[in-house]
Amino acid sequence: MTTLRRLQETENRRIQAAIEEAEKATSGEIRVFIDRKCESNVLDSAAYVFERLGMNKTEKRNGVLIYLAIESRQFAVIGDQGIHQHVGDELWHDVRTSMQHFFQLGDFATGLEQGILRIGEELRRYFPYTEDDVNELPNEIVYGFKDDIQP
Repeated sequence: MTTLRRLQETENRRIQAAIEEAEKATSGEIRVFIDRKCESNVLDSAAYVFERLGMNKTEKRNGVLIYLAIESRQFAVIGDQGIHQHVGDELWHDVRTSMQHFFQLGDFATGLEQGILRIGEELRRYFPYTEDDVNELPNEIVYGFKDDIQP
């Protein structure tokens, strides 16, 4: 059985803290999924994980997923229709470009952290936090194999 390389605990805490910080000012939801390998189109894999994690069920359809396949050296950033209609492909491209710089240096934690905070800025712009906001999805990094996700 192949095991999935996990980030160090300090890196996990940094990324989770970035998610919490980004979500403080928005009703949007951000998740990170780290897979071992992507054996198909990375956007298709990200979309599959997005749905399996229930990210398409947020009230305002404003979830964003960062999907990272370590061994395949591929990643994608996708958002649900609520946020995508405001930012289009340009935001996802900009976030990917920024993250890719850090990934090429082997600094996955900083790349993820920077991407999360940038996404949070846009979510805040279009979906500001309200008094009745509920954290609809967990903030923890999900490690796994996309086919093992239980909806």
